Amino acid sequence: MPDQGFRYVIVGGGMAGVSAIRGVRELDQDGRLLLMGAENHLPYNRPPLSKELWLGRTTVEGIMAERGEFWGIGQVRLDIGARATDLDAKNRIIVDERGNIYHYEKLLLATGGTPRRLAIPGGDLPGISYYRTLDDYVWLSHEAKHGRSVLVIGGGFIGSEMAAALHTKKLDVSMIFPGTALAERVFPRELAQAVTQSYRERGIRIYDHDVPLAIEQREDGFVTNTRSGKTITSDLIVVGIGISPSTDLACAAGLDVNNGIVVDEYLRTSDPHIYAAGDNALFPYAALGGRRRVEHWDNAINQGLVAGQNMAGDDEMYSYMPYFFSDLFDLGYEAVGDIDSSLETVTDWQEPNHKGVIYYLADDRVRGVLLCNVSDKLDAARELIRRAGRVVGEELQGAIAV
Repeated sequence: MPDQGFRYVIVGGGMAGVSAIRGVRELDQDGRLLLMGAENHLPYNRPPLSKELWLGRTTVEGIMAERGEFWGIGQVRLDIGARATDLDAKNRIIVDERGNIYHYEKLLLATGGTPRRLAIPGGDLPGISYYRTLDDYVWLSHEAKHGRSVLVIGGGFIGSEMAAALHTKKLDVSMIFPGTALAERVFPRELAQAVTQSYRERGIRIYDHDVPLAIEQREDGFVTNTRSGKTITSDLIVVGIGISPSTDLACAAGLDVNNGIVVDEYLRTSDPHIYAAGDNALFPYAALGGRRRVEHWDNAINQGLVAGQNMAGDDEMYSYMPYFFSDLFDLGYEAVGDIDSSLETVTDWQEPNHKGVIYYLADDRVRGVLLCNVSDKLDAARELIRRAGRVVGEELQGAIAV
């Protein structure tokens, strides 16, 4: 294939890549720009895949990025449905699996992450859904017929959302996870237990303190054998046990990688011509210190925008504090900062385990805030974290007015 040259090449068709195009076009309306995406779809918003699509609040068409607003401005070339396979940083060349060769002046790696897989016999059987993409939603929504049974493996962020979503479609849902309660790495113990109990009360079977050891496929579905000796039969299996950052291209190019692609405060990698943003970027977290890799939509949107601006010549530090959100039946929450149940927590409930604010502290400083069924308080939460002053638990009662 002939070589093709671009001022900007963005690898990754998610929201970080889309936002980077917006950032580039704010400063450079004419520079040739290429967006490479592995999926056979135009860019789309990922959060509805486990939320609004299942609840009927939006459609597949409704989650697609709008061409004119996001990436159809100026000269933008699309190369979708083909994975980028080789990166030569010295000569600034990137190649896709079709053999297309692209030269770049500036490159953004917004390659996101890939689902972690079960390292057990039967973990790669056809029909097991490692839920992540729009194609996964299309397939699973077709298979998720009323009354069918599904085993959700994983009790964290995606596992909890998918169990709730599939229950709303009248499936017979079971869950298995090694911990004591759902989302226990995020929620304080009492809230995690209350959420788990609410799932049980809705008829979802919970197999906690347990993990799958082997999966068999039969004509009528799957049989999962567990560490505790249980045998779970199901028509479907959905796995949500987290993602690993996609760093293959960065590693091949010799970039600094450490549980993500290492970037500076301007989102530059160890190669000044290459940037990274989104789920794969390990970046300096200005408000909290140290480095973080944040696997959430809001971070991808805002980080991609800054990366695009800096690729086009700006010198903007990424100092934004991203938030994340979820809906688990009647518990909707938003969170910002370090949300880790191993930290000290202070709760300020209006309704216990339903409505209120949870503060996460380290060294008597607020490091994170979780807002349960409380809206429009993210800016107040960010300000409280940025203050960085020492506090005692009593001082946090009413600190964010609900």
